[in-house]
Amino acid sequence: MVKSEILNVSVIICAYTEDRWYDLVAAVESIQKQNIPPCEIIVVIDHNTQLLERTQAQLTNVISIENCEVQGLSGARNSGIARAKGKLIAFLDDDAIAEPDWLIRLSQCCEDPQVLGAGGRVEPLWSGTYPAWFPREFYWVIGCSYQGLPEKHSTVRNPYGGCTCYRREVFEVIGGFRNGIGRVNTRPMGGEETELCIRARQYWPEKVFLFEPQARIHHRIPAQRATLRYFRERCYAEGLSKAIIAKQVGTKDSLASERSYTFRTLPSGVVRGLIDSLFHFNIKGLIRAGVIIYGFIMTTMGYMAGTISQHQDPQKEVLSDLKQDLKQSSHTNNRL
Repeated sequence: MVKSEILNVSVIICAYTEDRWYDLVAAVESIQKQNIPPCEIIVVIDHNTQLLERTQAQLTNVISIENCEVQGLSGARNSGIARAKGKLIAFLDDDAIAEPDWLIRLSQCCEDPQVLGAGGRVEPLWSGTYPAWFPREFYWVIGCSYQGLPEKHSTVRNPYGGCTCYRREVFEVIGGFRNGIGRVNTRPMGGEETELCIRARQYWPEKVFLFEPQARIHHRIPAQRATLRYFRERCYAEGLSKAIIAKQVGTKDSLASERSYTFRTLPSGVVRGLIDSLFHFNIKGLIRAGVIIYGFIMTTMGYMAGTISQHQDPQKEVLSDLKQDLKQSSHTNNRL
């Protein structure tokens, strides 16, 4: 497959706003400039008629379609999957740029029949100055690869959804991404790829997902995401998402990776921050240690609130009360 001039891969890019038009154009161009191009590029527009018309008029050699499911990233991805014809289906975020060998590296991973899919490393492209207080252990907050992930080719529970390649068989057998878990516009929920991968592994326990750190993309980070407010909201929302996923696929599988992250990655990050502060006289190290603890608390609060709400109403209350919960939590935590 990888020796042919065109990879048997469909690349899907989902977009919802014209505010990121030039980012979308750059994302598409990065796929068109792959060392070996895919068989097709599908841009799915999430319930935005004006943006759909613009993509159809201005993006060449691209298939532009609209999300035919409910609004949100899950529905948009499913709409792209339904249109795709490749044996492999890859996803790239609309505000990311793939390195030229990104697609071939991921497709090579999927040559092994025991591999259900593979994901790569996501590096941040900060719009402004890098915020020194932002701990690398929480880079998942901004949709990037965080400190603690493997440094070499490894098996993982789930790769990052916007930098991934799956076998078509996954969607044909277990279905697509579940609506009600992932993002809708700017709502900071997530986890739809986690739920999908857990569902796939429950069906095929002998098969795996891989992480290939050499398959890299660069993800643009707008200034508003480099704030403590967004950090807090995203952590809390992630907790809510984990509660929904646990309800869908079970607590044991949904929190398997989080246990290692909680008891190994986060404590190591706190220790590094304290060492920087005490021995290298870097006050930012102490701040990073504090932010790690704060992020853990906010995520736990979100998970607890989501778990309680799940017993009352499976999804409705969790999602509709997100803003109110975040506002209430901010009153007691703003001093950080």
